[in-house]
Amino acid sequence: MPILAPQQAAGFHAKIADPIEYRKSGLSLNWIVGCPLECGYCIRHLLDNFGMKVPRRLMDDEDAARALVEHRYFVEHVTPIQLLNKATDPMLPAVKPHLFAVLRHLDDRELTNHTLIITRWRVEPEDCEVLNSFKHLKITVLVTHSNISDDRIEPVDSAIAARSLRTLTEHAEGYRTVLYWRPIVPGLNDSDADLERARQLAEHAHATVFTGLFFRHQIADYYKANGLPMPYDDTARRKIMPREAEQRILDFFHRPDDREAPWGPLFRKTSCAVTFAHGEPDYNGHYGIRELCTICPRAQLARCAGAWTKPDLRHVTDDARRLGATGAVTINERAITVEGLDEPPRYYLQHRYGFQCHDRDKPHLPHQHGRAPIGWNQENGAPAS
Repeated sequence: MPILAPQQAAGFHAKIADPIEYRKSGLSLNWIVGCPLECGYCIRHLLDNFGMKVPRRLMDDEDAARALVEHRYFVEHVTPIQLLNKATDPMLPAVKPHLFAVLRHLDDRELTNHTLIITRWRVEPEDCEVLNSFKHLKITVLVTHSNISDDRIEPVDSAIAARSLRTLTEHAEGYRTVLYWRPIVPGLNDSDADLERARQLAEHAHATVFTGLFFRHQIADYYKANGLPMPYDDTARRKIMPREAEQRILDFFHRPDDREAPWGPLFRKTSCAVTFAHGEPDYNGHYGIRELCTICPRAQLARCAGAWTKPDLRHVTDDARRLGATGAVTINERAITVEGLDEPPRYYLQHRYGFQCHDRDKPHLPHQHGRAPIGWNQENGAPAS
């Protein structure tokens, strides 16, 4: 795969041209852009890159790995990593040799950081053999599966992801697999048959995480321009998961006969599923947001409780000020709260301390934590009646 010349990449959206971005589930490295899969809700609509169908590299694989570990927010053995989760699918035939090359560069450094790979494409037994060959990184492959049958919205047959999930779990030794059940949209892919399909697939993963639709105005514009059925009347900054949709899922998965894990290994948050799969406490400190934990297996709750420690306010304040925070820094039993920091430094603090870090101007309301207000009662974030 050729490397784009600087002048070729000069016109890219800033968030595409910069290969490293800090996201909640990890420091994200995207040195390859372009994807032919054409999922209608793709985040590339926000980055003016949806029309680029042929993957191209922004830099050499070794340079990409070096840029990641030399990034100002990277901490060896601590910072979670995401590879190629924004602008392509890492398991496309043209892309995966470069994915494996960067994994090799990182693993050769004996790094033990959590490393997340998200795909909806084909994974073969020989790919699993490569993934098993890495000795140090904590690798998790998250397989995106929605069961959306409208090929105008999702042209890729969900059966491909289902086969990949089974293959990955069957051959897993050093890595772990997560069923990434998304995006769930009421009336589109949340029928009893859809839920039963997900429950069956969950048996072929080490953990399952479910989430809703990321629906910004750029994606809504694409839906309108292409005559697609509008999933919601409005757009939102955060993912949309209405309370009633979540409750249907929880009712469907609930197993009252299992006192230790009455919902099985089902999680609301990605990092919770990833860390459970590896037998570790959540690196995002979600244990402080206790209503998120109501479905977690008891063993995982115990792990998170044992690791969850309220950080020292003085140390956090010093770090936050160094990163540019303004106003008061506070810590309660749920989260660190800061002002004047955008997402990357907040995520740095969150992963450094294993404790939630929120922006005072964008509060995470009780029960609605990190979700769009659509489908929720706005008064204090309480669940809609």
